[in-house]
Amino acid sequence: MFNLFCNFETFKYPVHSFKNITMKNITKTIIGAIAGDVIGSIYESRNDKTTDFPLYSVNCHFTDDTVLTIAVADCILNEKDFAQTIWEYGNAYPHSGYGKMFKNWLASDNPQPYNSYGNGSAMRVSPVGFACQNMEEVLKVAAQSAEVTHNHPEGIKGAQAIAAAVFLARTGQPKQAIRDFITEKFAYDLNFTMDSIRPSYKFDATCQGSVPQAIVAFLESHDIESAIRLAISIGGDSDTIACMAGGIAMAYYKEIPRDLLGFVSSTLPYRFVRILSRFDMKCAHEK
Repeated sequence: MFNLFCNFETFKYPVHSFKNITMKNITKTIIGAIAGDVIGSIYESRNDKTTDFPLYSVNCHFTDDTVLTIAVADCILNEKDFAQTIWEYGNAYPHSGYGKMFKNWLASDNPQPYNSYGNGSAMRVSPVGFACQNMEEVLKVAAQSAEVTHNHPEGIKGAQAIAAAVFLARTGQPKQAIRDFITEKFAYDLNFTMDSIRPSYKFDATCQGSVPQAIVAFLESHDIESAIRLAISIGGDSDTIACMAGGIAMAYYKEIPRDLLGFVSSTLPYRFVRILSRFDMKCAHEK
């Protein structure tokens, strides 16, 4: 049986109260994925089929995408067990927007994989692409992070594809090489544009129905903000598509605007920023 480690009193403090962690400590790695989640959080329930939408809203908040991305980062930093740590984080933040199957998994004293091919495996995997040293390791660890819940082949494949794209982006591969690798390795069809699918795209929380869209949003982008805007612009599972696209974009562009960083970090609890800071110090790589 897993035991909760959480003390909610340690999670509630806003970023501006930090004394030893500054924004410059969280600008290199998974903040891009979290930015996509936070900005996209208000558009999942009210899709806005345009890239011209307000980027900042007082209603923006972190969701399950951020919670579980931080959980995976914590696992990597501290060599923790994926299943137990994801379970602990999920139960520490129970109102973050989890799907029904994942809620049932969280409620179990002995949680087991449930053969899911949902995009929950892919939304949380960006830390793997930043931390691993070669593609073999990326694919292995991405599968390990996915299969504790999403052990369906498509669930594992989706996580591997996002982690691989992050790894290729942060190691300086051009966009065409990233496109070619994802197409050849995972057989995802990336032969579309965001403009072409925007009118008809509908909510699809499967890996196969959202991972390719997130990757194409990145491929069409020119910076992290445009990647997030493109991801949100097609509608659907906006926060998760933007989380995946933002993670890849951060790895590729290697910078985030200060105002975007400040806004996103202001929505996060102390514990998350502490993990972000430590993860950056350990896993940020130069090209």
